[in-house]
Amino acid sequence: MPCTIKLLHMKFKLIATLLLGLTLQAGRAFAIEPGKSLPALGLAEVQSAPGQFVYIDYWASWCGPCRQSFPWMNALHAKLGPKGLKVVAVNVDAKRADADKFLVHTPAQFTVAYDPQGLSAKTLAIKTMPTSMLVSPEGKVLFVHSGFRTEETGQLEAKILALMGL
Repeated sequence: MPCTIKLLHMKFKLIATLLLGLTLQAGRAFAIEPGKSLPALGLAEVQSAPGQFVYIDYWASWCGPCRQSFPWMNALHAKLGPKGLKVVAVNVDAKRADADKFLVHTPAQFTVAYDPQGLSAKTLAIKTMPTSMLVSPEGKVLFVHSGFRTEETGQLEAKILALMGL
Protein backbone atom coordinates (compact mmCIF):
# COMPACT_ATOMS: atom_id res chain seq x y z
CA MET A 1 0.00 0.00 0.00
CA PRO A 2 2.69 2.58 0.86
CA CYS A 3 4.41 1.86 -2.48
CA THR A 4 1.16 2.59 -4.32
CA ILE A 5 0.77 5.95 -2.56
CA LYS A 6 4.41 6.79 -3.24
CA LEU A 7 3.98 5.85 -6.91
CA LEU A 8 0.83 7.99 -7.20
CA HIS A 9 2.66 10.89 -5.55
CA MET A 10 5.53 10.58 -8.03
CA LYS A 11 3.11 10.46 -10.97
CA PHE A 12 1.32 13.53 -9.63
CA LYS A 13 4.61 15.44 -9.35
CA LEU A 14 5.59 14.43 -12.88
CA ILE A 15 2.25 15.54 -14.33
CA ALA A 16 2.36 18.81 -12.37
CA THR A 17 5.87 19.50 -13.66
CA LEU A 18 4.83 18.79 -17.25
CA LEU A 19 1.78 21.03 -16.95
CA LEU A 20 3.86 23.83 -15.47
CA GLY A 21 6.31 23.51 -18.36
CA LEU A 22 3.50 23.68 -20.91
CA THR A 23 2.01 26.71 -19.16
CA LEU A 24 5.34 28.52 -19.19
CA GLN A 25 5.88 27.60 -22.83
CA ALA A 26 2.39 28.86 -23.74
CA GLY A 27 3.30 32.18 -22.14
CA ARG A 28 6.15 32.44 -24.64
CA ALA A 29 4.03 31.77 -27.68
CA PHE A 30 5.11 35.04 -29.30
CA ALA A 31 8.54 36.56 -29.78
CA ILE A 32 7.02 39.96 -29.16
CA GLU A 33 5.62 40.96 -25.79
CA PRO A 34 3.42 43.89 -24.80
CA GLY A 35 5.55 46.92 -24.01
CA LYS A 36 8.28 45.95 -26.47
CA SER A 37 8.89 47.72 -29.76
CA LEU A 38 7.52 46.04 -32.87
CA PRO A 39 10.55 44.79 -34.82
CA ALA A 40 11.03 45.65 -38.47
CA LEU A 41 8.76 43.32 -40.43
CA GLY A 42 9.63 44.31 -43.99
CA LEU A 43 6.00 45.25 -44.71
CA ALA A 44 5.35 48.88 -45.62
CA GLU A 45 1.62 48.41 -44.97
CA VAL A 46 2.08 48.00 -41.21
CA GLN A 47 3.74 51.39 -40.83
CA SER A 48 1.55 53.97 -39.16
CA ALA A 49 1.08 57.65 -39.81
CA PRO A 50 1.99 59.98 -36.93
CA GLY A 51 -0.48 59.56 -34.07
CA GLN A 52 -1.98 56.39 -35.55
CA PHE A 53 -2.50 53.05 -33.82
CA VAL A 54 -2.19 49.90 -35.95
CA TYR A 55 -4.22 46.72 -35.46
CA ILE A 56 -2.26 43.97 -37.24
CA ASP A 57 -3.96 40.64 -37.92
CA TYR A 58 -2.14 37.59 -39.33
CA TRP A 59 -4.38 35.29 -41.37
CA ALA A 60 -4.46 32.52 -43.97
CA SER A 61 -7.09 31.47 -46.51
CA TRP A 62 -7.51 28.01 -44.95
CA CYS A 63 -8.30 29.46 -41.51
CA GLY A 64 -11.99 29.26 -40.52
CA PRO A 65 -11.76 31.75 -37.63
CA CYS A 66 -9.97 34.17 -40.00
CA ARG A 67 -13.03 34.12 -42.25
CA GLN A 68 -15.20 34.96 -39.22
CA SER A 69 -12.92 37.81 -38.16
CA PHE A 70 -13.07 39.81 -41.39
CA PRO A 71 -16.60 41.25 -40.96
CA TRP A 72 -15.63 42.37 -37.45
CA MET A 73 -12.39 43.95 -38.70
CA ASN A 74 -14.38 45.73 -41.44
CA ALA A 75 -16.66 47.16 -38.74
CA LEU A 76 -13.66 48.04 -36.54
CA HIS A 77 -12.03 49.85 -39.45
CA ALA A 78 -15.24 51.79 -40.22
CA LYS A 79 -15.76 52.74 -36.58
CA LEU A 80 -12.22 53.48 -35.40
CA GLY A 81 -10.39 54.34 -38.62
CA PRO A 82 -11.54 57.98 -38.38
CA LYS A 83 -10.37 58.00 -34.74
CA GLY A 84 -6.80 56.95 -35.53
CA LEU A 85 -6.82 53.16 -35.96
CA LYS A 86 -5.31 51.56 -39.03
CA VAL A 87 -6.35 47.93 -39.59
CA VAL A 88 -3.90 45.75 -41.53
CA ALA A 89 -4.43 42.06 -42.28
CA VAL A 90 -1.22 40.23 -43.18
CA ASN A 91 -1.78 37.15 -45.33
CA VAL A 92 0.74 34.33 -45.07
CA ASP A 93 -0.50 32.02 -47.84
CA ALA A 94 2.31 30.76 -50.09
CA LYS A 95 0.11 31.43 -53.15
CA ARG A 96 -1.38 34.88 -53.62
CA ALA A 97 -4.23 33.28 -55.61
CA ASP A 98 -5.44 31.54 -52.42
CA ALA A 99 -5.65 34.87 -50.62
CA ASP A 100 -7.35 36.53 -53.59
CA LYS A 101 -9.98 33.78 -53.73
CA PHE A 102 -10.63 34.21 -49.99
CA LEU A 103 -11.03 37.97 -50.43
CA VAL A 104 -13.59 37.52 -53.23
CA HIS A 105 -15.88 35.73 -50.77
CA THR A 106 -14.78 37.63 -47.66
CA PRO A 107 -13.88 41.15 -48.76
CA ALA A 108 -11.64 43.45 -46.73
CA GLN A 109 -12.42 47.15 -46.44
CA PHE A 110 -9.06 47.72 -44.76
CA THR A 111 -5.43 47.30 -45.81
CA VAL A 112 -4.24 43.82 -46.77
CA ALA A 113 -0.52 43.00 -46.87
CA TYR A 114 1.01 39.85 -48.33
CA ASP A 115 3.87 37.87 -46.81
CA PRO A 116 3.99 34.66 -48.91
CA GLN A 117 7.24 33.49 -47.33
CA GLY A 118 5.91 34.16 -43.83
CA LEU A 119 9.04 36.08 -42.85
CA SER A 120 7.24 38.61 -40.64
CA ALA A 121 5.22 35.84 -38.97
CA LYS A 122 8.48 34.00 -38.26
CA THR A 123 10.01 37.18 -36.83
CA LEU A 124 7.10 37.39 -34.40
CA ALA A 125 7.03 33.59 -33.78
CA ILE A 126 3.35 33.44 -34.73
CA LYS A 127 2.04 29.90 -34.63
CA THR A 128 -1.75 30.40 -34.52
CA MET A 129 -4.08 31.86 -37.13
CA PRO A 130 -5.43 34.39 -36.67
CA THR A 131 -3.06 36.26 -34.38
CA SER A 132 -3.51 39.97 -33.90
CA MET A 133 -1.81 42.79 -32.05
CA LEU A 134 -2.32 46.46 -31.36
CA VAL A 135 0.67 48.73 -31.89
CA SER A 136 0.89 52.25 -30.48
CA PRO A 137 1.82 55.32 -32.54
CA GLU A 138 5.28 55.02 -30.95
CA GLY A 139 5.68 51.48 -32.28
CA LYS A 140 5.14 49.67 -28.97
CA VAL A 141 3.11 46.46 -28.93
CA LEU A 142 0.19 47.04 -26.57
CA PHE A 143 -1.31 43.55 -26.67
CA VAL A 144 -1.17 40.28 -28.60
CA HIS A 145 -4.21 38.07 -29.12
CA SER A 146 -4.47 34.65 -30.76
CA GLY A 147 -7.57 33.07 -32.21
CA PHE A 148 -10.94 34.65 -32.93
CA ARG A 149 -14.33 34.05 -31.36
CA THR A 150 -17.28 36.19 -32.37
CA GLU A 151 -18.62 36.20 -28.81
CA GLU A 152 -15.40 37.87 -27.59
CA THR A 153 -15.44 40.82 -30.01
CA GLY A 154 -17.04 43.16 -27.47
CA GLN A 155 -14.23 42.56 -24.99
CA LEU A 156 -11.60 42.86 -27.71
CA GLU A 157 -13.03 46.14 -28.97
CA ALA A 158 -13.29 47.49 -25.40
CA LYS A 159 -9.61 46.68 -24.88
CA ILE A 160 -8.64 48.46 -28.10
CA LEU A 161 -10.73 51.52 -27.17
CA ALA A 162 -9.19 51.67 -23.69
CA LEU A 163 -5.63 51.36 -25.01
CA MET A 164 -6.35 54.09 -27.57
CA GLY A 165 -7.68 56.29 -24.77
CA LEU A 166 -11.18 56.47 -26.28
